Amino acid sequence: MPTAEHRSIKIVIVEDDKFMQSILQKYFANSFSVEVFSDGFHVLSYLQEGNIPDLIVTDLNTPNLGGLALIKQIKASDFFSSIPIVVLSGEESSEMIVTCLDAGADDFVVKPFNPKELEARIKVVLRRTGNFL
Repeated sequence: MPTAEHRSIKIVIVEDDKFMQSILQKYFANSFSVEVFSDGFHVLSYLQEGNIPDLIVTDLNTPNLGGLALIKQIKASDFFSSIPIVVLSGEESSEMIVTCLDAGADDFVVKPFNPKELEARIKVVLRRTGNFL
């Protein structure tokens, strides 16, 4: 059973597919505070309004500003560069995985995925950044 401390961890999910948004929101709402956005452009606006999540999970293929561009913009910012990012994508080429990791992503999970594995990987990244015990 997650503690209130775990639910205070804020995760932003960037996913344009409504079905996938629903799955991720419902699964992670028990463990984390979750905000869902359909594209990277809205996430940047959210960040610039002073909202700093503990972690971002992003799809690569979102409208307006895709996941790779979002990673690059976040990692280029002095204010946001320390926010860990996990990519969740149907793109499974080694080349794309390496590109995302080189751009600053902390992990890459290929769809279809096991939600328990994604949660475990999120917790590993959060432990590494000191945001989760």
